Amino acid sequence: MLQPPPGAALRHGATDRRVTGLRERLVRAGVTDPGIAPDAVPDPSVFDRGVDHAVRAFQQHKGLIVDGVVGPETEAALNDAQYTLGDRPLAFDESQPLHGDDVEELQNNLSLLGFYYGHLDGTFNRQTEFAVRELQSSLGVRVDGEVALETLAGLARVSKKITSAKAFSLRDHRRLGMLHEALRERDVILIPSGAIAQETPQGAPEGFAEEQDRISLDVAVKVHDLLRNVGAAPVLVDPCPAPYGEARTVENERTVVTDPREALTSHPSALVLCLQCDWNSSPHAEGVATFFWGDPSTGQPHAPIGQMASTMILRELVARTGAQDLGAHARQWSELRAAGTAAAWVALGYLSNGGERAKLQNDMYRARLAESLLCGLQRVLAPSTDAASTATGTMSLADIQSYYHQNP
Repeated sequence: MLQPPPGAALRHGATDRRVTGLRERLVRAGVTDPGIAPDAVPDPSVFDRGVDHAVRAFQQHKGLIVDGVVGPETEAALNDAQYTLGDRPLAFDESQPLHGDDVEELQNNLSLLGFYYGHLDGTFNRQTEFAVRELQSSLGVRVDGEVALETLAGLARVSKKITSAKAFSLRDHRRLGMLHEALRERDVILIPSGAIAQETPQGAPEGFAEEQDRISLDVAVKVHDLLRNVGAAPVLVDPCPAPYGEARTVENERTVVTDPREALTSHPSALVLCLQCDWNSSPHAEGVATFFWGDPSTGQPHAPIGQMASTMILRELVARTGAQDLGAHARQWSELRAAGTAAAWVALGYLSNGGERAKLQNDMYRARLAESLLCGLQRVLAPSTDAASTATGTMSLADIQSYYHQNP
């Protein structure tokens, strides 16, 4: 049996006392297989096939990468899944906001009732507290912003009246309707893979992360410069900006920050693009895919603008590069949820595929990727442009620049 170092990710074959706690958390998270309970096996510290199957089922349910490895993303999702609404009192704490599936369930109920207009991020923030106070006022209970027995009982009484009209989606669509000519002065945050906490895919070579970070950063830089040329206000997140070239940064007047949280806090209404490359155990895997914040089991978007951006960007990527279309998918990844705004995650291709890797290493191909991202954003934020071609893949950079010069 494997004995992983302290703090290492848990996976099949490991023997670690943390596996006993993992079994208990999987049971509390709703995994129904009775064979994973600590008292159902001779040695609960062994990460056996039953635990591996349960972890993969949980990852599938949560829209995570299904690899059976309990890394940071799965750990965070498991922590969130330890609570259902009613397990604990909920209230706003500015220093340590409560987070979990119970908070997300509360937000969903509040949004269906028309009190909550934010994204379902599972964090009891100030906006959630305001919504709870509105609910309490409507229920005629004490208005204190705390979700305890009295408020939960009142919510249960009206739950049958909840309709499918999700207020957070309606608000996002209303915002979208106001985004005419929105690339001009529009905040767009570009987050390459190096600024996102990720685990190296299983089986990837030692240099995968470095190569992925270099490629995704270069595409982000190219998108940044294209956006500036049409009057947008892009922000590049680069945790190590100096090695890339300080002179070039000054020359192009790039707005660069090192922490994505700083960018999101400073630009709360921005559209966020996360860029990465992929790796697969099969060298034949290829293609581009996009992801948005939503329910992976139903495809229901929690951020409609993020979904539209994902769809439009994917269409442009496929039409302009000839890459295989792997689809736009709803996911509950922490980066999509934590953005608190419209976000699209873009997988640019597989470095495990020799032909696709060669393309990604080519500067002209990366420029084409950047153009695709720009044109996808243009279709989302200014969908009624007359100057630009309406067919996917035929809009040119000159079309976009001409549009903004003609519409000052």
